[in-house]
Amino acid sequence: MIYLNFTDLSEEAQERLIANSKEDVKKKYGKDLMDYATKHHTNLNQMLDEEALRNLYSYTYVFNI
Repeated sequence: MIYLNFTDLSEEAQERLIANSKEDVKKKYGKDLMDYATKHHTNLNQMLDEEALRNLYSYTYVFNI
C-alpha cells in the first residue's frame, strides 16, 4: 500500500511514485525486459517508463485527508 496525503499530489510526489514503480518493475521483470528489448531492438528505458506507468495501476493507495 502507498500512503499519500491528499495535499501531496504535487509533481514531486508523482515523480516519486513513478520512480518507485520503475524500481519495482526492474526487480520483477528486469531480465525479461532486457531480453525482449535486445531481441526486438527497442529502447529499454522507454519500455521501463511505459511498464512503470502500467504498474502504478496495480498499487493500492490510501489517502489521508
